[in-house]
Amino acid sequence: MYLGIDLGTSAVKTLLVDDDQRVVASRSQPLTVTSPRPGYSEQDPRQWIDAVFATLDALKADHGSELAAVGGIGLSGHMHGATLLDKSLAPLRPCILWNDGRSAAQCRLLEQRWLALRAITGNKAMPGFTAPKLLWVAAHEPEIFAATKLVLLPKAYLRLVMTGEAIEDISDASGSLWLDVARRDWSDDGLAATDLSRSHMPRLVEGCAPAARLRPELAARWGMTRRPMFAGGAGDNPAGAIGIGAIRPGAAFVSLGTSGAIMAPTETIAANPERAVHTFCHAIPGMWIQAGAILSAASCLAWTARLLGASEADLLAPLGLAPQAPSPVSFLPYLSGERTPHDDPDVRGMLDGLSHATDRTAIVQAVLEGVAFAMADCRDALVDTGIVIAQADAIGGGSRSRFWLSVLANVLNIPIHCFADGETGAAFGAARLGRLAVTGEAIETVCAPPQRIETFEPVPALADAYAGRRPHWRGLYRPQR
Repeated sequence: MYLGIDLGTSAVKTLLVDDDQRVVASRSQPLTVTSPRPGYSEQDPRQWIDAVFATLDALKADHGSELAAVGGIGLSGHMHGATLLDKSLAPLRPCILWNDGRSAAQCRLLEQRWLALRAITGNKAMPGFTAPKLLWVAAHEPEIFAATKLVLLPKAYLRLVMTGEAIEDISDASGSLWLDVARRDWSDDGLAATDLSRSHMPRLVEGCAPAARLRPELAARWGMTRRPMFAGGAGDNPAGAIGIGAIRPGAAFVSLGTSGAIMAPTETIAANPERAVHTFCHAIPGMWIQAGAILSAASCLAWTARLLGASEADLLAPLGLAPQAPSPVSFLPYLSGERTPHDDPDVRGMLDGLSHATDRTAIVQAVLEGVAFAMADCRDALVDTGIVIAQADAIGGGSRSRFWLSVLANVLNIPIHCFADGETGAAFGAARLGRLAVTGEAIETVCAPPQRIETFEPVPALADAYAGRRPHWRGLYRPQR
């Protein structure tokens, strides 16, 4: 038996997976995000521990014998978050999250200090990444920066609490702006540019490699007959790739989680930082991932539901299974700023084309279309690197909506495939990594693609209609800096 734990932004998801890769049980716990100022996004690390422990306590209550047999644990987590610990390894402040936009000035400073940043990291300095956050803390909270003895990404803090060891995997580390992505090691020059050193960093391992064992007292708490081994794990999107078997060139997938991304594995680095394309190491050795990322995807639908006082299911139901035509309303999904291709943390969302005739259904459809148009921007940025995306799999909570996947297929003008449990892809991928760390099996054997349950094909007339609509949508964006 194996556990996959996905530390998401809005919830923790824990899966119990058997030797035949069947999900035996799953539990989740919600998380909250605070925004002390506009553009700020933070989370209390203690929430993560309470939520993960609650899911495992629940699994013990309902599936005690299966949980007792767990041999390997894999972690997935939201990337880029800055978790600052003091000399006693206690958090000094709330974690600054991936969608926090406060450090734009520090991004410019970092690129001035480290001229080789883009060449070494494969990325442009953007506020979501970890390194600029540390420069912001140094400038605005100098006493906290001075007290910082260890900087961890979110899931690495969870592993520290559960194992007692500070360890990070290569894929998550590559989203920090401190990693030499070609060498798959910390860059001393990058760390020095933020007045840090390797002593502030966790030990690095590959995502499928053994990392550390669960603390004895926690194994006893959950009735485990042996201390399970933790794998290196992965950032949420690389873990999602593992979960759907996207481990070789030619595969591509769209993630519709709180944030969104379109990603493609590569055997070589195909960086395009000028278009804000992300270059990450994959969670398996010798592979990388090129990604276009948007800061708000399924969270746009959640925002709409809160605004209109309805559940997401109630908003989606009147739309049916597929669009008949584009909505007359346009929506820019930049509720938290945007990454690919704009790198603009200050831009905000917009509804355009409202009239007395506009109804709720037109607005909801526009929200889904706006996210799809933003994904098309990401796809175009990847095409500029030479990556051809002829079809894509869909994962994340948004992949449960057939209407949304139909919109995506027509906006991107490619087939979109979905899986039975696409919303649990990252947790399932983490469980696969936990298995690999214990068994040492061939990666291709464990990380085979699951069975697709449906394919959404573009309809030529509708794809043409969206192609005609997209220039108007793109014209709504106005750079904020």
